[in-house]
Amino acid sequence: MEDQSGKVALITGGTKGIGYGIAEALLKVGYKVAITSRNQESAEKAANQLKGLGDVIGLEANVKELASQEKAVQAVIDRWGKLDVLIANAGVGHFAAIDQMDAQTWLDTIDTNLTGVFYSVKASVEHLKKSQGYIFTISSLAGTNFFENGSAYNASKFGLTGFSQAIMLDLRKYKIKVSTIMPGSVATYFNDHEPDAGKDAWKIQPEDLGQLVVDLLNMPVRTLPSKVEIRPSQTS
Repeated sequence: MEDQSGKVALITGGTKGIGYGIAEALLKVGYKVAITSRNQESAEKAANQLKGLGDVIGLEANVKELASQEKAVQAVIDRWGKLDVLIANAGVGHFAAIDQMDAQTWLDTIDTNLTGVFYSVKASVEHLKKSQGYIFTISSLAGTNFFENGSAYNASKFGLTGFSQAIMLDLRKYKIKVSTIMPGSVATYFNDHEPDAGKDAWKIQPEDLGQLVVDLLNMPVRTLPSKVEIRPSQTS
């Protein structure tokens, strides 16, 4: 098991839900962590909640803008001098039948869930080459299973799964690992859901995905689980 203490991670969309759960898990094993939000106040509030666990900062950044992602990465480099892990987590969910969906909804979904990950990777990759780091993309079971009213979301997550597997092949020669995590039902604020400890107890919890990321980081260097599907062990 490799010593993870002192390593540096950047988590997009890290103020709540899956991103926040991963931030907690990484801080507990000694990572320095930057979390981003489109709103600086939200980023700082979440970072303050996590400060008792370790060295953490909150950054304002919009994954739909390459320059914004580059600025966030540079802030990480300026503070800690390196970047070891990128968690490309920020995402949105818009669900509607194709005849009811407007063009802006489509663009927001694709620009956030797919192009936003491209921007995050592009902003980070040269630094990850130096650290022989790790990229995690947070896709979904909707990245292999299509459903009614899911045209935009399915397209973004199918695309993200394919993108992640392709860059995994691109980046192995630099000793950068890439894994895409594909959760099923998770107890988060996704799509305006308000998590409920009782009603959502059967779902995957954000801390479960945090533990998964830590476990993947601790895999032998020769081994790469490139795509991980994860489901609740029970139904509601």
